Amino acid sequence: MPLPDATRRYPITLPDGSDHLGTVFLNRVIDHPRFQVGDYTYASDFDPPQDWAGRLAPYLFETSAEHLRIGRFCQIAHGVRFITSSANHAMDGLTCFPFPVFDPAQMISYQPDTRGTVIGHDVWIGYGALVLPGACIGNGVIVGAGAVVRGTVPDYSVVTGNPSTVIKRRFSHDIITELTGLAWWDWPADQIAQAEPALLSGDVETLKNL
Repeated sequence: MPLPDATRRYPITLPDGSDHLGTVFLNRVIDHPRFQVGDYTYASDFDPPQDWAGRLAPYLFETSAEHLRIGRFCQIAHGVRFITSSANHAMDGLTCFPFPVFDPAQMISYQPDTRGTVIGHDVWIGYGALVLPGACIGNGVIVGAGAVVRGTVPDYSVVTGNPSTVIKRRFSHDIITELTGLAWWDWPADQIAQAEPALLSGDVETLKNL
């Protein structure tokens, strides 16, 4: 079966032939200099916004020093938010009150935290999860609903809770190493389509021979 058309805004077609407006390929709807998204990564929302970048990352401004990078084939559920570094206040003084943001001459240069946020490939971020500034989520990670994620999350981990903790690794160390080396998400579309049965069934040996 061929992959969905990566150039479509709405990748899901309902049985009546209409587009499902609540699910979008993000790089078809986001044009933001600090927000980068790979092909086939989608987000879903029960109240689809006009501004998907503003909904998902409300503190990421065009003048922000940080970036938000999301890989290919990621799946982002309703209510997920990326709280990027521009949301932070300076904490090294006697107060956290951000006096400079009220002065137009200082507003843009006031950036106490410039850590970027990086999401790997094939990451599933569950309903209502919150990803904090500077988080680095590895490939193949599953983020549980409502989790609050910070720091570095290893490849193919499952994380839940607040603060999120790794509750298990999805596969053995050897399989994780093989999947990371194969990097199937970077293959040409026709090769990934051919690999779909192996990917869905967990057949690593077949995947290795494609």
